Amino acid sequence: MTSAAIGPDLGVELADHVATVEIRRPPNNFFDYELIHEIANVYERLDADPGCRAIVLCSEGRHFCAGADFSAREKWSRERLDRQASRLYVEAVRVFSCTRPVVAAVQGAAVGGGLGLALSADFRIACEESRFVANFARLGIHQGFGLSVTLPRLIGRSRAALMLYTGRRIKGVEAVGMGLADELADLAEVRGRALDLATEIARSAPLAVRSIRATLRRGLADAVREATDHELAEQSRLRRTADHEEGVKATAERRLGDFKGR
Repeated sequence: MTSAAIGPDLGVELADHVATVEIRRPPNNFFDYELIHEIANVYERLDADPGCRAIVLCSEGRHFCAGADFSAREKWSRERLDRQASRLYVEAVRVFSCTRPVVAAVQGAAVGGGLGLALSADFRIACEESRFVANFARLGIHQGFGLSVTLPRLIGRSRAALMLYTGRRIKGVEAVGMGLADELADLAEVRGRALDLATEIARSAPLAVRSIRATLRRGLADAVREATDHELAEQSRLRRTADHEEGVKATAERRLGDFKGR
């Protein structure tokens, strides 16, 4: 067994051919370019390690990943936000390019880009306390992190549109019922069930698993790359609207936005 801290925000442990990649930004595990860059780097290292056959992606704290921390970004210029998003989506494509099967242990919230990160995995283990939220329209902005591709691919175009148009919270039980998550476990057992599934995968012939996975996910990373180019352009345009300013403010104040369509 080997374990290591990869920078201040990520830990990795490899045992019995399964790597546990843990995000360490509790309680909310907000994401940014640096975190996704670290995850992409770790995935590439694990891809090169013949001892790794599957990955569990999990988090410390209350939430899997509650999206971006808008309180930390409100002083940034729009141009800086655009640059940050552009760099982040390059790293997101690297995450999707991982060749090892990934099981995400989703406790608490997977919101916005955090939902995008959860959907980069092959499987998601949820609990009753899980919340899957595509809240972009409530923020007055376009979805990102490749969700334009991954969400309809997973649950169908109609259900994806419903999540994106409304920003509705999908709880764990409903998520399993609609195919957004694959299994429901007790909160305390989410990571353990994810590890069990990853271990089951790791017991299969690794070359065959990687070959099958490559066939099933053929073109996905390229589709995400194309989608994020479009998502970034739309986000850049909408970031300059009054509705986006109102959406961010309303979210911080925990109220519905008063949108004017401008």
